[in-house]
Amino acid sequence: MSKRHKHPESEHSADGSAGIPGAEASSDCGAQPSPDGAGAAEGNSFKEQIAGKDREIAELKDKYLRTLAETENIRRRVRQQSEESVRLQREALLHDLLPIVDNLERAVEAARKGAEAGSIVQGVEMVLRSLMDYLRANGVTPVASVGQQFDPKRHEAVDHVASDQHPPNTIVAEFHRGYLIGDRTLRPARVSVAKESTSSPNGRSESESGGAGEVENY
Repeated sequence: MSKRHKHPESEHSADGSAGIPGAEASSDCGAQPSPDGAGAAEGNSFKEQIAGKDREIAELKDKYLRTLAETENIRRRVRQQSEESVRLQREALLHDLLPIVDNLERAVEAARKGAEAGSIVQGVEMVLRSLMDYLRANGVTPVASVGQQFDPKRHEAVDHVASDQHPPNTIVAEFHRGYLIGDRTLRPARVSVAKESTSSPNGRSESESGGAGEVENY
């Protein structure tokens, strides 16, 4: 009896892959990674980045709060030192004025006891000298005004007087003495300033016709 040979194509599977060498292996090599695993790795990386930013923000906030506290402490110390400096200067000023007050009290007491006018004047002059010495020691000096040209930085004009004896804008009288502290004006001097005199209809100037001393107030 003869044997029947099978045709090679009969061994193929319905999908055509059976009997082909390497078909199963090639299908295994082309398998893609699981999408669940990739998403988990990406999520962990994102969480780590967020945690790092949170730590950075916390560190910056801590530095900010520390700097703010240090700045406030510095301001408080500067304010306290300034107040202390002002207090010490005020106490020194008042302490140095007390001897002048003592001399004034002695002058008043002498006047009440009927002391001679000469001794009272001497006592008051002594007090004045003490006060002027104190002002000079603190950089305060009087301003000479009469006979000087008017300076708006150092003088305050309260009167204008027509005069033939003084050039215009010359100070002819002083009502309150002015003082400087260093190069700055502590108090301007209140003065009367000369102006050019005008002639009257009869040819005489105001000063000659009885107009001398006429004052124009501001």
